[in-house]
Amino acid sequence: MRKHLLGAVALTAVIVSGSTAQADMAAAEKWIDEEFQPSALSVDEQKAEMQLFIAAAAPYAGMEINVLSETIPTHSYESEVLTKAFEDITGIKVNHQLLGEGEVVQAVQTQMQTQRNLYDGYVNDSDLIGTHARLQLAYNLSDMMAGDWAGTTNPGLDLDDFIGASFTTGPDGKLYQLPDQQFANLYWFRKDWFDREDLQAQFKEIYGYDLGVPINWSAYEDIAEFFSVHVKEIDGTTVYGHMDYGKRAPDLGWRMTDAWLSMAGAGDVGEPNGIPVDEWGIRMEAGSCNPSGASVTRGGAANGPAAVYAIRKWDEWLRQYAPPAAASYDFYQSLPALSQGNVAQQIFWYTAFTADMVKSQEDGNNTVDADGAPLWRMAPSPHGPYWTKGQKVGYQDAGSWTFLNSTPSDRAQAAWLYAQFVTSKTVDARKSHVGLTFIRNSTVNHESFTERAPKLGGLVEFYRSPDRTAWSPTGINVPDYPKLAQIWWQQIGDVNSGAFSPQEAMDRLAEEMDLTMSRMQAADEAANVYGGCGPRLNEEQTADYWLSQPGAPKAKLDNEKPQGETVKYEDIVARWSQ
Repeated sequence: MRKHLLGAVALTAVIVSGSTAQADMAAAEKWIDEEFQPSALSVDEQKAEMQLFIAAAAPYAGMEINVLSETIPTHSYESEVLTKAFEDITGIKVNHQLLGEGEVVQAVQTQMQTQRNLYDGYVNDSDLIGTHARLQLAYNLSDMMAGDWAGTTNPGLDLDDFIGASFTTGPDGKLYQLPDQQFANLYWFRKDWFDREDLQAQFKEIYGYDLGVPINWSAYEDIAEFFSVHVKEIDGTTVYGHMDYGKRAPDLGWRMTDAWLSMAGAGDVGEPNGIPVDEWGIRMEAGSCNPSGASVTRGGAANGPAAVYAIRKWDEWLRQYAPPAAASYDFYQSLPALSQGNVAQQIFWYTAFTADMVKSQEDGNNTVDADGAPLWRMAPSPHGPYWTKGQKVGYQDAGSWTFLNSTPSDRAQAAWLYAQFVTSKTVDARKSHVGLTFIRNSTVNHESFTERAPKLGGLVEFYRSPDRTAWSPTGINVPDYPKLAQIWWQQIGDVNSGAFSPQEAMDRLAEEMDLTMSRMQAADEAANVYGGCGPRLNEEQTADYWLSQPGAPKAKLDNEKPQGETVKYEDIVARWSQ
């Protein structure tokens, strides 16, 4: 009923606004014709959706708002193109600023702490869902859409069409964020090299099994060694078996918290996140909303054998098998660096950078052929020896629109309209062709992506497969993402610098996480800061006590390098296509 009522109100507003609406519709029709193709909607349906936006935006026409997101191709398109379209169609001017992800998180944290309105809307990761649900400092979108924001909510928003809406839903079942872009970490490899018969024979002779997509970290390590130590050069170019990054910066922390520890097998079975121990190594018992510890002595796994193993392998592989410059790269430098064409594989590659990897040879991309077809493919990342079936496989970023309740409602609603516009069915398919960060089923399954799939290296096949649900963002075990995330990169950076061993660094990290959570616990107990869902740390016990319990934290394995296992890429694609 509400959907039909909203549509009627919006259409009435279009009629009442008369000539202005007509002028705006002329702009909308121009954008639909010249930019917003392809679309999951017909042209007539696109026009109808834009009429609704015009009507809903009428009270805010002439307003200028400020929004913030991280710098990736999807958001560049929004900032450079879609802001212009939105202003032409609605009369609302949007200053869409782009910064690094760490700066975005810092801005969100500053606004929450000061209650000063820095930005009217943020695209921040759904990794903050545990924070937003606990602190209640973000507008609860479910309640706002049904209440005060009903008049600025698009009846065609179709939340069921969003593939990441579960990631932005709190434990109370309420939606706190709206997905804007989504991407996974997957394994990336040079299929043209892997298909060479001479290299296949050489690998089989040395390692005793077939060169293929690695299933476990043992195989990944063997392949890294093979290309760096034994092959060394292909077509006159020095090649490396591994790519990563090690710059001491905030994104080094995300590198680990996103999925690295869970891929190694540090956490517990459970999807989207391990229960009771998640991929951060934080324990929160099933049915509880109170994290109880990160260190092994409190039942967590952040400094357990699996986590220490994971960090040791990151450091060893970076030193031994990656290009020398990789140790000084950050997130934004390392991923497009693959386009130089001198790396055989990357265990943990974010599909947000697919847009860079499908550029032409003329643009300096050495990983496509003369026709623009990729010489690389993407596949599921391998897992470490502590991993067991049913654990989280990898990370899926869901950069999501968030509106803090320190933002005045009129400004937040204008930003809400912009957020819905850039994620609307009218716009989304075209935006996804630019940024390749899918958020809607209707876009993933659009015929234009069926046509384009052969040139996207497995991206479309992955997102159409049931496998994609095994990749997930940070979950609700993390009580305050901004406070805890900043601890990671500093401790991890100390490993690569040689200041501390992996065990020492993870011990320090776990201790600092517990200390930070103890402060959250005190604040929650004294003033209900986290709504009663702040940490309640377990009393410390011996490490042996927790390591002898089922699940995480897990005792050290006698053999952390089992036999390498690989699979043919074609078999993965066949499974995805079932």
